[in-house]
Amino acid sequence: MKAFVFPGQGAQYPGMGKNIFDSSALAKERFLQANEILGFNITEIMFGEDPEALKETRVTQPAIFLHSAILSEVMADRFHPEMVAGHSLGEFSALVSTGVLSFKDGLNLVRERAIAMQSACEQSPGTMAAILGLEDSVVESICESTPGIVIAANYNCPNQLVISGSKDAIDKACNELKEAGAKRALVLPVGGAFHSPLMEPAKKRLSSAIENTVFKTPSCAVYQNVCATAIFDSEKLKANLISQLTAPVYWTQTIKQMIIDGATHFTEVGPGKVLQGLVKKIDSSIETESGY
Repeated sequence: MKAFVFPGQGAQYPGMGKNIFDSSALAKERFLQANEILGFNITEIMFGEDPEALKETRVTQPAIFLHSAILSEVMADRFHPEMVAGHSLGEFSALVSTGVLSFKDGLNLVRERAIAMQSACEQSPGTMAAILGLEDSVVESICESTPGIVIAANYNCPNQLVISGSKDAIDKACNELKEAGAKRALVLPVGGAFHSPLMEPAKKRLSSAIENTVFKTPSCAVYQNVCATAIFDSEKLKANLISQLTAPVYWTQTIKQMIIDGATHFTEVGPGKVLQGLVKKIDSSIETESGY
């Protein structure tokens, strides 16, 4: 079975999407439509050469969404997924690609998500750290015993887990994790404590926008981050998308479940090749490729 996966924040790069824009009239139309919806020229930033401009949250999230959602349309006959999943932000691209959300609604929600998350970061500063070389249970245990807010946030692949929380708690947890044998405990250059309780203000703001948006039944199974199982019901898709901001991303568990359910081939739809690498680390026998 063919599975399609959509990358999240961090996959951006200067020049992203330019090849799609230049080679497809449909893509060009979509990108120009996005400029109008967003109220600024995001294509100029995406197609430019300044990596710093792409790091602004209001730009980063819509840019990755646009690259992925438009690419899935441009792929046409090559895009016939039997199951899909998106890593964090990528879940919005997955929902558009399967007909749950319209392109316009998807972009509007991503814009609202970016604004809400930026605001939450300003209200409650935090950070994230990548932990390599430890069992998930060890990381979870140390997070639970560390004073302050710190949780296991991104289960990316075996022995690679990202923790999230307040800066002091992250520093304390990293020291404990190194003592426990972690090969690396590296604080990441991110704007906040994503997928942690510190995102609660963003969750409240985004939930209102999601509740007021029409969600349709997906064309195939959507495996969501918060549960790592196939979801078909539009109301459950909504609820899980709202929960996503403060809940862990169970990516390892998601990919394993998709494989159990029959996935034999994964195509990454969007910028970069990060998800292909993670899939290979989860199961080296699985075939992967880029959608472009």
